[in-house]
Amino acid sequence: MKENIDKSNLPGHIAIIMDGNGRWAKKFLMKRAAGHRAGAQALRRLTERMNADGFKMLTVYAFSTENWKRDDEEVSYLMGLMHEYIQQYIDDAKKNNVKMTVIGDMSRLEPSLRVKIAQLKEMTADNDGLTLCIALNYGGRDEIARAAQKIARDAAAGRIAPEDVDETAVAERLDTNGLPDPDLIIRTSGEMRLSNFLLWQAAYAEFIAMDVLWPDFKIEHLYKAVAQYQGRERRFGGR
Repeated sequence: MKENIDKSNLPGHIAIIMDGNGRWAKKFLMKRAAGHRAGAQALRRLTERMNADGFKMLTVYAFSTENWKRDDEEVSYLMGLMHEYIQQYIDDAKKNNVKMTVIGDMSRLEPSLRVKIAQLKEMTADNDGLTLCIALNYGGRDEIARAAQKIARDAAAGRIAPEDVDETAVAERLDTNGLPDPDLIIRTSGEMRLSNFLLWQAAYAEFIAMDVLWPDFKIEHLYKAVAQYQGRERRFGGR
């Protein structure tokens, strides 16, 4: 499949809704925790291959604002797993040349996790390989609401006039300020929903649903999605 790809026309920014960890675990008669760990390992493998193959940016939906509704044991495990894998990315920061960033509302995360995230971003700031953006405690509606709050505060302080609130003013106050909008959004496990992911940024993204559970997702699946992407005509509202 890789041989059929136009390497000069790769999507500049790919975003993935990593769905299916729980179903993968159920399929193999394991606890959900095993599915989440397998999913984290799949992300590390994919990141390494995408970096080696010259992709520029990947954003992944790691933990949504709605995921707090899951039972306490699962949430606690997911947060512990996040600690573990961010530490691994810190340990690998110099050798893998991946630049790391995180979007979402950091205020609800444990202080120790916020410290690790800040450390990871600082340590990888000068890397020029793949940019990996992790959406953590992220929700598209929450992000837009927080951007509106920033605009309201700036308006109250006289820093912006109401008539100057346009798309650029909103985009500059989103978590993704300075990052490109996604060209391609992939959702695994066959589901056909955005699930509150990058609602503003996805306005003209190409969407592909793939019938593979996230822990089973490999670089071959990515290239299959890229081939579909390259076969589409992107008109951005034009003719």
